[in-house]
Amino acid sequence: MSLHFTFRLPHLLKDCSRRQLDQIHGLLLTSSSLHRLPGLPALLVRRATELQDMAHADMLFSAFREENPDVALYNALIRGCAYHGPHGRALELFGEMRSRDLAPDSFTYPYVVDACARLRMWRGGQAVHCRVLKEGIDTVPAVGSSLLAFYVAGGSLSDARKVFDGFAVRSVGFSNRMMSEYIKAGDTNSARQLFDAMVDKDVVSWNSMLAAYVKAGDIVPAKELFAKMPEKNIVSWTTMLRALSDVGDFVGMRSLFNRMPERNLVSWNCILSSYTRHGRFWQALRMFPHMLLQGLIPDSYTLVSVLSACENLGKLRMGRWIHVNLVTPALQIHAEVGTALVAMYAMCGDTARAMVVFFKMHRKDVFSWNVMIRALAMHRRVDDAFRLFDLMRKQGFHPNQFTFMGVLQACRHGSLVCEGRKMFDVMRRDYSIQPSLQHYICLIDLLCSSDHVDEAVTVLQGMPCQPDSEIWRLLIGSCRIQVGLGSAEEATGSVIQSSGDEACVALT
Repeated sequence: MSLHFTFRLPHLLKDCSRRQLDQIHGLLLTSSSLHRLPGLPALLVRRATELQDMAHADMLFSAFREENPDVALYNALIRGCAYHGPHGRALELFGEMRSRDLAPDSFTYPYVVDACARLRMWRGGQAVHCRVLKEGIDTVPAVGSSLLAFYVAGGSLSDARKVFDGFAVRSVGFSNRMMSEYIKAGDTNSARQLFDAMVDKDVVSWNSMLAAYVKAGDIVPAKELFAKMPEKNIVSWTTMLRALSDVGDFVGMRSLFNRMPERNLVSWNCILSSYTRHGRFWQALRMFPHMLLQGLIPDSYTLVSVLSACENLGKLRMGRWIHVNLVTPALQIHAEVGTALVAMYAMCGDTARAMVVFFKMHRKDVFSWNVMIRALAMHRRVDDAFRLFDLMRKQGFHPNQFTFMGVLQACRHGSLVCEGRKMFDVMRRDYSIQPSLQHYICLIDLLCSSDHVDEAVTVLQGMPCQPDSEIWRLLIGSCRIQVGLGSAEEATGSVIQSSGDEACVALT
């Protein structure tokens, strides 16, 4: 066997397939020279774990262990078990190392600590930490990082901070990690203190702190930090765009967008989604052509934003143009894009096209079904709405509160009192969904419009939530046009006793 191939073998192992792994193993068994190549057995075991064939990795490990057990061999399988399972096996191997007088090293401990975290063995992890301290390797970056992650997983940021403070020299990446954990926990003050104490900061440090202020809604310190940033990348600018939109400063957002030295698809998506989320649909549609002129190709996030704007403005013609020219088959696979198309067509009155798009969708989620059911209910296609609801359940989708809202609206438009009562009971009994105020409004509206005012009053009196002015308008308005005034008197009595301001609004 050539010397060149022998030295290339470890590099080939890093990317080999399962079949190639078996071939290399065969070479190892038949070649005496390969047996003397240090570390090759460990590389074989490691590659088997990376291919997630843990049974084969264990078999290789058992064979090699009998010939020449070493720390690298144990580390390879412990690593694989920590990442892919069984996690308990990693701890067994760790114990076996000690019984064979093999000393775990700084490569062993990170995987053992990770296995403890995955198994939620907090005391076991603390015991491993004690061994790390005893052996004096707690300041090795890989070991320290794993311990920090362990204590974060256990919910103890204070212990994680102790691990962090134990490092005399901290890399920027390690400091960023500690800061990000404070940010995840919502502790912006501790994150800022750590940020200020950092000797060296990179753009990730600045962006993380900026994102923390944006997440907390602190626009003033966010603006101050953004102004001080020595280096801004596309993430910095986009984060600040979102911050300004969240506080309703659309003039400032647009001004900042115009000052950006470079804009990518993420930046455009941010400003388009900001406009649509806040009901500024015209601005979104005016910005969209400028994005296309920049040569950018819309993705699923772009299309959802502009289709939502078309839906709310009733721009069927533009929505159709987007569908025909920009929605590729690859994009329409996304449930979000398909659902946005269904909603756009339905709200613009083209329910036939909405149905075609819906049934052509390869991937549907509960939200997709809800949008289509609501669209059919809104356009008084009651029978179709019920058929779709039945089909949804047959295909294994679990209806939620919004599904039942659409079904109840279909009952209301079709004056289907019995079906409405049934759906209201099914929602509570079969799916354990507690009706919201909107569900009660829909049921009471159905009962009142079908001359069941007494039953509507009974429903109102059994509501666990406080009725609002809309319910009182429905109820009192129905009472006024009824021949019998018993319900009206009872409703008025309830108004006086319990509803105060809301009832007064309804009566006026």
